[in-house]
Amino acid sequence: MKACVYFILLSVLGSFCMNKNEKQALTNNKTRDNFAEKRYLMVEKQIRARNVKDERVLEAMLKVPRHKFVPEKYSQNAYNDNPLSIGYDQTISQPFIVAYMTEALALKGDERVLEIGTGSGYQAAVLCELVKEVYSIEIVEPLCLRAKKVLAELEYTNFNGRCGDGYAGWPEAAPFDAVMVTAAPDHIPRALVNQLKPGGRMVLPVGDHFQKLILILKNEDGKITKKNLIAVRFVPMTGDAE
Repeated sequence: MKACVYFILLSVLGSFCMNKNEKQALTNNKTRDNFAEKRYLMVEKQIRARNVKDERVLEAMLKVPRHKFVPEKYSQNAYNDNPLSIGYDQTISQPFIVAYMTEALALKGDERVLEIGTGSGYQAAVLCELVKEVYSIEIVEPLCLRAKKVLAELEYTNFNGRCGDGYAGWPEAAPFDAVMVTAAPDHIPRALVNQLKPGGRMVLPVGDHFQKLILILKNEDGKITKKNLIAVRFVPMTGDAE
């Protein structure tokens, strides 16, 4: 009985902590699937609690159905605080890392963003909620095709996907306001920096066994500033990056 009362109290208190947009997002998603409460707990316990503050990012994480982007056998674990296998020696990143990297780009809403490493498509979906256009490249063709299918089913019409090696970026669609890389090269690919607009931001993991998440800022004169963020662990970038 005490446990039930405690749970009810937590639920009531939690409802007061949500802002208006979060409440609306939670309500909307309850009509679409049975994972809305798990999404809410993911955002509050794993992401907001670790100091991700951008409300637009939090709302996107609350809205995107993460369970749609993992193999069905893992759907009940989709909102856990860890990465999950999506096959082909690839993973869907831990929710906090997705939110942290997205916040680092400081997106406002009218950007065109390049993502290298579509993977499951989940990070791309979060970006689609936040910006005008997303261009994403995946080197593992079965993952690329699966991600494109899921994103189309979820009606993300601002997503542009390509199967292939992302090391050279997407030059015909450049320049981009922001670039995100979700596989780790052992150096910063020059082509991706070149395709970043002046005033733009790029976030990527760099390293072999020991990786650092790096934020790259390009000022209006084209000068590059690098900032080390946190230690991370991503799958290595393959293809020409090797």
